[in-house]
Amino acid sequence: MNTFYTGLWLFFCYGFLGWLAQTAFAALRERRYVDQSLLFGPLSLACGAAGLLMGMVLGDLAERWFFLFLGSAIYATVVEWLAGHWLLSLTGTRWWDYSNRRWNLDGYVCLGRSVVWGLLGVAVVKWGNGLLLTLGALIPDLVRHILLWCLLAVLLLDCAATALTLAGTVHRLPRMEEIGNRLEALTVRLGVWILGKLEGRIQRAHPQADLQPKGEKSAVFAAGCGFYKLFWLFLLGAFLGDVVETLFCRVTAGVWMSRSSVVWGDFSIVWGLALALASLLLHRYRERSDSFLFWAGTLMGGAYEYLCSVFTELVFGVVFWDYSHIPFNLGGRVNLLFCFFWGIAAVVWMRVCYPKVSGLIERIPRRWGRPLTWALTLFMAADILVSGMALARLETRAQGIPPQNRVEELLDERFGDERLARVYPAAVRTD
Repeated sequence: MNTFYTGLWLFFCYGFLGWLAQTAFAALRERRYVDQSLLFGPLSLACGAAGLLMGMVLGDLAERWFFLFLGSAIYATVVEWLAGHWLLSLTGTRWWDYSNRRWNLDGYVCLGRSVVWGLLGVAVVKWGNGLLLTLGALIPDLVRHILLWCLLAVLLLDCAATALTLAGTVHRLPRMEEIGNRLEALTVRLGVWILGKLEGRIQRAHPQADLQPKGEKSAVFAAGCGFYKLFWLFLLGAFLGDVVETLFCRVTAGVWMSRSSVVWGDFSIVWGLALALASLLLHRYRERSDSFLFWAGTLMGGAYEYLCSVFTELVFGVVFWDYSHIPFNLGGRVNLLFCFFWGIAAVVWMRVCYPKVSGLIERIPRRWGRPLTWALTLFMAADILVSGMALARLETRAQGIPPQNRVEELLDERFGDERLARVYPAAVRTD
């Protein structure tokens, strides 16, 4: 929970500071006030996410300036690229454009901007985190926690209203004269007013934004690179990744060792997410040169593996791999050789495997493909949730803390130390 509150505090702080900086720059450029935030409130989701990633993940690199700069540039650039394409798909317009700058990619990211992100990341880790956490410590714990929960609730409502607006929901609401029930009419009127205000603010900042209801979806199951295809790629990558790692351990170490990330089934979440994210980020560049795909896979694969290592250690107090014995490693979390493997895998996947696997997924009949996808989604979500709770309880058991409720008692009964040792034989607890 301490990690959760720290992360939430940093997210809101960096999100507000990012919104403040973006608004100030836009005002200087346009000679007028322009609120460029997607949300109704004064918060930049992209800046909050980028600041949180840099602040929480790269702290170990505080004394290694080059890798701190490089990691910050990679994480923030990926966040900015994803945000730009997501907004384009929702509104049909660009919210920023770097097409006139050298070394840009799709006009959403460019080398100069990435350099700025890298420098900001150094400032965040070296000085920003300490200052913000010191300021947060001045607020009593109870007051700060209540404040963060209230801000989180407001943010979720803001995100919901924004999502409805971007989906064109305000244009689908019935007219007042079509409603007979007075309470229902009042509710609809309130909803129209809120969504109308948000839509007006977005269109004042971006007049070309298309907020009309979207047309009919494609009849092909999992067309393009949307949720359905990404989920099946995640599932395939999670299963095959577990199989490959298990066979690798058998060949190199002479033992059969579980490499699963979850307590139910043979699935490696790290590999599943890697395959889905690689497809999402690289599918539109599959016609680019092999060298482009290789270096993109090398840099993003290394950053992704580093992120996963830090995340599991921060949240569960467990390290699942350690490359300290391999030359050219970075804190034992990543190493140069395996980063090159990520690059090679990116080329092979996008050149050879992705087109064939994508075609097979699209051939799944839509009438049962979608319900099956949602059923498997619920199963994987429950599997990941229970696995996370079991690992968290493993940590508290190791500290000698008895179960505090019936849920923890069930976790002790079903997922004791012996069973978790079989599921996670390579896991090592950290301080």
